[in-house]
Amino acid sequence: EIRAQLVEQQKCLEQQTEMRVQLLQDLQDFFRKKSEIEMEYSRNLEKLAERFMAKTRSTKDHQQYKKDQNLLSPVNCWYLLLNQVRRESKDHATLSEIYLNNVIMRFMQISEDSTRMFKKSKEISFQLHEDLMKVLNELYTVMKTYHMYHAESISAESKLKEAEKQEEKQIGRSGDPVFHIRLEERHQRRSSVKKIEKMKEKRQAKYSENKLKSIKARNEYLLTLEATNASVFKYYIHDLSDLIDCCDLGYHASLNRALRTYLSAEYNLETSRHEGLDIIENAVDSLEPRSDKQRFMEMYPTAFCPPMKFEFQSHMGDEVCQVTAQQPVQAELMLRYQQLQSRLATLKIENEEVKKTTEATLQTIQDMVTIEDYDVSECFQHSRSTESVKSTVSETYLSKPSIAKRRANQQETEQFYFMVGW
Repeated sequence: EIRAQLVEQQKCLEQQTEMRVQLLQDLQDFFRKKSEIEMEYSRNLEKLAERFMAKTRSTKDHQQYKKDQNLLSPVNCWYLLLNQVRRESKDHATLSEIYLNNVIMRFMQISEDSTRMFKKSKEISFQLHEDLMKVLNELYTVMKTYHMYHAESISAESKLKEAEKQEEKQIGRSGDPVFHIRLEERHQRRSSVKKIEKMKEKRQAKYSENKLKSIKARNEYLLTLEATNASVFKYYIHDLSDLIDCCDLGYHASLNRALRTYLSAEYNLETSRHEGLDIIENAVDSLEPRSDKQRFMEMYPTAFCPPMKFEFQSHMGDEVCQVTAQQPVQAELMLRYQQLQSRLATLKIENEEVKKTTEATLQTIQDMVTIEDYDVSECFQHSRSTESVKSTVSETYLSKPSIAKRRANQQETEQFYFMVGW
């Protein structure tokens, strides 16, 4: 039974090593494929960035960007987006290289180490099994010896008892009255008694000898039994555990380091990505129409610079350049002045009403275009089922009915704004 267990143990350790090697092979194949995907993704990102960078290199904005980066805030966001794509392209290429030249190599080394450690443990286990089988064989031999001597002792004891019974019978016969027995018969009885006594002595000596051998064999068997139990206990409680530890030596620690390399690469990829996104977020926070308007006008000074004031062009020596209220036109100027004053007062009231309406309408438009409809975190809740995620996406602010209604309201409000304000 123990021999069968030892064979089964070796088989289990071998199967465990095969499973580990297969697991490590699967991990290598997985990261090799992931490396290919990351590299392909990196190339596609680079192509994407290059495609649009090529379109902008000859533009005035690009020259301005290279010079002092004093760009309009939307254009700045655009350049930062392209830079972020190129940054992600480099990061994913780095990730691919780490998988291919670091992580996969680690798994290969772990696989080699596991196979090597199993071979070493197999050699050790073979020696342990041989030693254990020697102990068991010795126990079996001692037990057989004990059984043999004990059986001989029992047999000798049985023969001794038989001789004692014969002796008792013979003594009983010798006790009969002598006058009834003939001389010849009496001589035979004496001879028989001597033979029985001699046989009893021999059997007593044989019994004593076998009894001593049996006791010694039993003692040897009991001592060997105790030693064998100690050896079996040591093997199953200590040696077998140490043997498994020998197979496991460095496996979990090396696997831990390999997977932590993967985690470090992924976390640093996310850190780099977040750093780039933070730069874009700062640029998005800087999207400001007033400062952009000032930059825009400064970029084209000849187009937006106010012209010189019109000067009075005198005619044929007329040097008077101010309004004069001479008597013939004084009354007419006074009437014109009163009419202008009245018209200005009316326009002021109208302008104030238009201003209030325009500001209210503009605020409505601002509320429409600044609504916080950009949070899509619910779409990335992995704890939910696929169906619930789909339904969440379909019911969001970006659903088609919601977009159509919102854009219709926005366009109607914009039309009213331009109609009232201009």
